Amino acid sequence: MAMGSECILDLCHDGTLAAEAAEAAEAEVFRIERRLSRYRDDSILSKINRIAAAGGCIEVDEETAALIDYAFACYKKSDGLFDITTGILRRAWNFSSGQSPPPAEIERLLPFVGMDKILWERPKLSFPVSGVELDFGGIGKEYAADRAAAACVELGVENGFVNLGGDIRVIGPKPDGSPWPVSICNPKSPEQALSVLHLTGGGLATSGDYERFITIDGLRYGHILSPRTGWPSRGLAGVSVVAETCLLAGSVSTIAMLKGAAGPGWLATIGLPSFWVDNEGQIGSHIWPR
Repeated sequence: MAMGSECILDLCHDGTLAAEAAEAAEAEVFRIERRLSRYRDDSILSKINRIAAAGGCIEVDEETAALIDYAFACYKKSDGLFDITTGILRRAWNFSSGQSPPPAEIERLLPFVGMDKILWERPKLSFPVSGVELDFGGIGKEYAADRAAAACVELGVENGFVNLGGDIRVIGPKPDGSPWPVSICNPKSPEQALSVLHLTGGGLATSGDYERFITIDGLRYGHILSPRTGWPSRGLAGVSVVAETCLLAGSVSTIAMLKGAAGPGWLATIGLPSFWVDNEGQIGSHIWPR
């Protein structure tokens, strides 16, 4: 268990090397969790947010700087929808309560949402608007999957995969050269497989409204929150994307979810294999590998 999810390593190699690689992969996942967790007072994220609360500035290390660079690239690519400052909206939304927050509470928090409210001059991060918070939840687990796979490859593993709560990085095919079958669940009926993909490398990530959600007036609202409205995105129930890395797959699937009904059209411009289900249960895909 890490990052709030069940995590699986499937490594095909002799026992000694596989055990060593598994230990290295686990250590890398736990290291990243310690650094990026908003629940740990000693994480780099908590340190940044303490500075942000006072409207100060901080110089960050190279790894954190690279993640911030990536977050800004996603922010630009998504026309401002992918935003690592939306975590503050969790103060209003409690998806275990079964109730939506008072609109006034969302309106109170929205002035603190927006990556245009932070100043990034690598490696210095400044907060002209005090009270803004960062949250790497949209990229942290995907980044950890890639790093865990890299740790295995560095030790000589050539066949296997990393699965961090559904965020997958494939290291290579099975030892006989055949692909790994990976099931995509139906967001309308998560216990059912919507499709089975066959992967020999790269990353796969899925974003959806079926794990953390509330139902209001018969409509399901997931945990992916729009920085423009403070409300969950609507239009798509789930999006799966295959890319070179799990980090890229995860951010593309999240952006598509945030774009709602416009998500499928946007995915067509990206050129990555993708699969989605809308809120009415209609299924679609782009250049999906057979």
